[in-house]
Amino acid sequence: MAGKKTYSVYVIELSKKIWTDSEKFRSANIHFRGLKDCLYVGMTSLDPKKRYQQHKKGIRSKKGHKLSSYFVERYGLFLRPSMYSEFNPMTKGDAIKMEEELSLKLRREGFAVWWN
Repeated sequence: MAGKKTYSVYVIELSKKIWTDSEKFRSANIHFRGLKDCLYVGMTSLDPKKRYQQHKKGIRSKKGHKLSSYFVERYGLFLRPSMYSEFNPMTKGDAIKMEEELSLKLRREGFAVWWN
């Protein structure tokens, strides 16, 4: 039986301020030339809009684990559905693979990208 297609990948545009603020982000994007945007790519079982809201609110689990990305919480500007909507929905396994594949594709296109 194939897995249920209840997962999505999503792309969030980040403020370019992240480039000057975060050595960690710069180190992950050594080929970035500043011509395109800074992005965050993630995967979720939620609607991407709801997941973005969780990031911006700094949501934590009941056990206190942070569920949001600091980069999105601090630098997230808005979702970029034109970069991901064609892929959704998908299985969890496909979403895990697509998160990395999409991130690497966007980097090759000149974007600075963070994903987990």
